[in-house]
Amino acid sequence: MTSPLPGQPGFVVPAPQDRPRFERRAVRVLLQDEDERLLLILDSDLGLDPVAHWWSTPGGGVDPGEADVEAAVRELAEETGLVVAAGDVDGPLLERMVLHGFSDKVVDQTEVFFRVRVPAFEVDTTGHTEEERLTVADIRWWGLDALEATGDEVWPADLRALVELADDPSRWADAPVRAPGVDESSLPVDPLI
Repeated sequence: MTSPLPGQPGFVVPAPQDRPRFERRAVRVLLQDEDERLLLILDSDLGLDPVAHWWSTPGGGVDPGEADVEAAVRELAEETGLVVAAGDVDGPLLERMVLHGFSDKVVDQTEVFFRVRVPAFEVDTTGHTEEERLTVADIRWWGLDALEATGDEVWPADLRALVELADDPSRWADAPVRAPGVDESSLPVDPLI
């Protein structure tokens, strides 16, 4: 049995064993500023005690009939307030299967990574969903050295390799690089990947 979290009406976090599982296609965006920093979002799993946290790139599910690059543009606007054109988006750089078990669901996800270079800007979260308003704990620009030195969980773990890939278009000009499947979960999940 699940119930809304205290002080958070309407957002129900199922017990880990009761979380629904589904498949989806998603996009992730390396949002990089003029100082080579990446914008990352600190997300959380409110159904665990203690609450689990991890940093990740902006992005989310691809809607039916939506092209990957369109989803990347839409997700950036919704999650950061940044409006870009499809022509501002580099990639697709990399595609991978990832298992995400967190918050209120378990997702077997095909992820496609893109990069957008922009001057640093003030993030606008007015486009966040109700769930994002509850689970997003912070949004911050990170240097790669700081990311590698942090003890915080970061997904994907090797962002430096992704930035190096983005910097070498010859590696992804014809097709995104295929990466092995990975588990990025705040709780143990039986893998399908």
